[in-house]
Amino acid sequence: MTGQRVRGQVQGYHRKPDPLNHARGAKHVDVAGLKASKVREELTFDGMDYAAKYTIGFEVEKNQLHRNAVHEYELFCGFETDGSCGYEAVTHILPLLPASTWRTKVFDMMHKAEKIVDDRFSPSDKRCGGHITIAVQGMDGDQLREAVRKNCGIILALWRKRLNTKYCGANRRMQSNSDSVFNSWSGSYEYSSTGNHRKYQTALVKGNCLEFRVPSRVQSVKQMMRRYELFYEVVRFTIQSPNGSHEALLKTLRPILLSMYEQDAAKVDEITEYARHFRAFILKNKIDPSIAEFLQ
Repeated sequence: MTGQRVRGQVQGYHRKPDPLNHARGAKHVDVAGLKASKVREELTFDGMDYAAKYTIGFEVEKNQLHRNAVHEYELFCGFETDGSCGYEAVTHILPLLPASTWRTKVFDMMHKAEKIVDDRFSPSDKRCGGHITIAVQGMDGDQLREAVRKNCGIILALWRKRLNTKYCGANRRMQSNSDSVFNSWSGSYEYSSTGNHRKYQTALVKGNCLEFRVPSRVQSVKQMMRRYELFYEVVRFTIQSPNGSHEALLKTLRPILLSMYEQDAAKVDEITEYARHFRAFILKNKIDPSIAEFLQ
């Protein structure tokens, strides 16, 4: 906690305070339970502190903020007004980690912010979104997009109903600029089969980060935790198993998906089948009839 008053006040649009980097500064006790291979592959150590190579951040859009809940949180860098929904709380830069004491501390931050995160206290509706931003040490946003896109069928499957909205419906195949044509009149890249907009893309490159705009609103702490776990596995698989099979990734994600859908195996089977078809769409522009309605 910084004690900075501005972090506990609602600011104007795009005027929230800058996020702090919580992906640095962990101690031995925070990573003591991790296998040596995990420490070697996913963390750096400068002789005193650990830092995570993978990071994540969440945006939590709400129609209203609980009257007594707007103050500084460990989780959030601040609050601001949002044109499409009402209000937005944005997290600090968080380490994206496997199960560990350090991850537990991140989840504890989420629980402490329950009155902002949970719809029981701070309600949201379908106008609200839940953007998620990831980054990987040593990669810029374009490199990360190109690396991760083959594993993003599951992300499109989970939030398929948002793919034809104006705020995240452009470049649904997550193509690089080299796969598109720059339009000097509009000042943006045109993607032949997926729309045209510099900002309102399914996954938007922002410097060294990749912002997924397609996730829906955050309605509970549990939901935020499951999204964290899902993105960790997608990023980990992308970086550590670049030649791994898509089916292996889906198998790894299944327990998380079951938790998301209250152990409804039939629903999870449906989602994973959608994920296969969306992957074919991303990589080959192949549109199976089962997903055509989401790509209109």
